[in-house]
Amino acid sequence: MLDPYLPTSGNTGYQVSRYDLALSYRVTTNRLEGHALVTATATEDLTTLALDLGSALKVTKIKVNDAGGIKFTQRDNKLRIKLAGTIRRGDLIRVDIRYAGHPRPLDNMFGSIGWEELTEGALTANQPNGACTWFPCNDHPSAKASYRITITTESTYQALANGTLVSRKSGAGTTTWVYDQPEPMSPYLATVQIGRYATHTVAATPVLIKAAVPPALRRSFDHDFARQRDMMTTFISMFGPYPFPSYTVVVTEDELEIPLEAQCLSIFGANHCDGSRDSERLIAHELAHQWFGNSVTAAQYKDIWLHEGFACYAEWLWSERSDGPSAKEWAEHYWTKLDRSPKDLVLTDPGPRNLFDDRVYKRGALALHALRCRLGDDSFFSLLQDWTTRPRFGTVTTQNFTDLASNYTHHDLDGLWNEWLTRRPLPDLP
Repeated sequence: MLDPYLPTSGNTGYQVSRYDLALSYRVTTNRLEGHALVTATATEDLTTLALDLGSALKVTKIKVNDAGGIKFTQRDNKLRIKLAGTIRRGDLIRVDIRYAGHPRPLDNMFGSIGWEELTEGALTANQPNGACTWFPCNDHPSAKASYRITITTESTYQALANGTLVSRKSGAGTTTWVYDQPEPMSPYLATVQIGRYATHTVAATPVLIKAAVPPALRRSFDHDFARQRDMMTTFISMFGPYPFPSYTVVVTEDELEIPLEAQCLSIFGANHCDGSRDSERLIAHELAHQWFGNSVTAAQYKDIWLHEGFACYAEWLWSERSDGPSAKEWAEHYWTKLDRSPKDLVLTDPGPRNLFDDRVYKRGALALHALRCRLGDDSFFSLLQDWTTRPRFGTVTTQNFTDLASNYTHHDLDGLWNEWLTRRPLPDLP
């Protein structure tokens, strides 16, 4: 078991280094045909190995290290492969899998997770364990790898995925899009977005920012997302260099309950692009995840506050830097709300049912505000830049963060951490 919060997801015995995914999808019939080449290294001697793969997708053929005739079983969203012989620890593994089906999301305590049909297209919303609904993977945030994602679909639609578009070729009514994502990525952050989009450049500096937006929403987008370049510049000044080559925002024609995060890419619904600019805090939140969650990723889901608390505090920092209420004012506002809420949650181990509870977001942000008050701005923002640099593209724990923070003060921080991170009562606001 890799994670007690997701006891059936993730697998041991190997470490994936790369996924090469070739996907063919027909929007009109929701039919997906996939060819996955999974490159990994054995971390122990293996006679079998397992991958996560949704039961809606049926495997038709498997090769391991170019050898065919491989036996396998599929059950409970798990693909179990019987190897022809023993693969020794340290040996390379190349698993070649062909599969097909009508993808559908998983329905679990976290909601509807994974591949979803839209009115005109499809999207993937994987967090925390829905990547298996569209490709075979080691579906856990600590299992980072590089990706190449090839998507073939009807030419009336545009296909987007993580990373850089390296080629696009049309023919016989379909178009094939190829994206490369060399920076290590957790499976839940991998994404495919298919829709009737028009793509344009929002900004060329300090980072290339693009948008894929239905033409009918372009005018609202230009108003609601107008400050993205300023937001990027502000976050770079506070958090350090943007960790990826580019950033893309997708706005779907459908409404979405909440925006979705992916590496190098964020997805918003039409309801977040209505000309009111009321979703700007969410735009800031999703952009901040590129540093906190996507580049630097929690190794276990119990430490989800390292993603959501930091992204929430980034909302307050953007407000402070863009002539809105200060972080102090937001802290006072949300401390009052939390004081009226149940105080039965431990921030560093909220439990799977509270994984995305708003108290995790707000208490995490308040913990950072308390730390900022203790350290002062110079040390606090130096710490944030150190945090985004040292473990870049890696996985982390709360202990990693608290240990790093101790280098930025001569004072003992144990009391602060105990109050905010490991105890249920709400501490006083600093």
